Amino acid sequence: MMRKVGAFMLLALLTATSCQKADEAIIITPEDYHASVDIVTEVMIHDIFSPPVASRIYAYPNIAAYEILAFEDDSYNSLTSQLRDFESIPEPDIEENINFDLAALIAHMDLSRRLIFSEDKITTYRDSLYANWESTNKNEFVSSKKYGLQVAEHVAQWMDKDNYKQTRTMPKFTVNSDEPSRWQPTPPSYMDGIEPHWNKIRPFVIDSAAQFKPTPPPPFSMEEGSDFYKEVKEVYDISNEITAKGDKSEEVAIAQFWDCNPYVSVTRGHLMFATKKITPGAHWIGITKIASRKTDSDLAKTVYAYTKTSIAIADAFISCWDEKYRSSLIRPETLINEHIDDSWEPVLQTPPFPEYTSGHSVVSGAASVALTSIFGDNFSFDDDTEVPYGLPVRSFTSFYQAANEAAISRMYGGIHYRKAVEIGVKQGRDLGKFVVENLDLYNSKPATN
Repeated sequence: MMRKVGAFMLLALLTATSCQKADEAIIITPEDYHASVDIVTEVMIHDIFSPPVASRIYAYPNIAAYEILAFEDDSYNSLTSQLRDFESIPEPDIEENINFDLAALIAHMDLSRRLIFSEDKITTYRDSLYANWESTNKNEFVSSKKYGLQVAEHVAQWMDKDNYKQTRTMPKFTVNSDEPSRWQPTPPSYMDGIEPHWNKIRPFVIDSAAQFKPTPPPPFSMEEGSDFYKEVKEVYDISNEITAKGDKSEEVAIAQFWDCNPYVSVTRGHLMFATKKITPGAHWIGITKIASRKTDSDLAKTVYAYTKTSIAIADAFISCWDEKYRSSLIRPETLINEHIDDSWEPVLQTPPFPEYTSGHSVVSGAASVALTSIFGDNFSFDDDTEVPYGLPVRSFTSFYQAANEAAISRMYGGIHYRKAVEIGVKQGRDLGKFVVENLDLYNSKPATN
């Protein structure tokens, strides 16, 4: 009899413990969100998305997550009517037990999955989290999942109207070799110019792709003494000077650190393969993570930082690509090989699109303004973003300093002229300032009950 009573009491204790566990709240931390962003970056590297497309992949999932958190937290304002054509997300059912942090993370993962090719990688990651959350608190998980997916679908419908799908069927960029200033494909792969119609993508905040149209590059001329020839010769001279230093060259180290070319072709005899790395936007998303961690930002501020920065980056790519295919300027490698030194090679592999303005300069300028508006001036940080790709940590005293180094790295790498760098970073900073001034996200004086 005692054995049966003891067994009954043990069963009751286990049942009570199980029920107690089922009632535990599901806790979502900033690290959970960082991990979700990281898995997206990992998949994008695998799938080899171009820099402009990668910027789009970051922006929409962050917006969905941010909107859910802003609905609950009065410290943050909705993006409704602040982004082009963006309407309010559905309101949650107040009778349901919704964990808004959880719903935000689910929305982020669901939209990310829709935007990449290797869905299985995110699905596997997501399903492992789903199983854990369901075992912790099934009711809270089911309600939160339902709302997160509802918001994700709402954002997806808005996303599908940004002209991205239409640009997939537009004609390739036509190379006209009769114009000596016009961009031509570069070695070793001689790829077509990527995303020639990216200026047709709907912007997030800026009025149009051409709103921050930069001043044009110097008039094309390969006559010695002309402003343009001086730019070409400067790239050649700097390259020779810094490569002569060998392994001690700080300039080469800077170029390699900020390379961020997602597809570098490597030839070994008859074998050609690619090395994969992050895009320029992904590098700044990595810096966003570093800043969020250093400031011990809570989940809402972390998502806010990712969202504001990714929007600035996305609009920067739209603006930059508008100019790239307007001016369609030829790369230094083509002209140096033709007019100065046919055996010269740049430190970095020339990416497959026109030269002016420098994409990394524009994007870095915009991202640095967005991040400074969040974390402040003179924000020092150690950038370990490139460590997984075999490069050491570099330290910076501010986001602006990092952006300036990212910009000049393109000259050190031999892939851009000085004007593309200097005017590009100004183009990005002007655009970033516009985004910051026209996005009212953080409410320093939230309403009190």
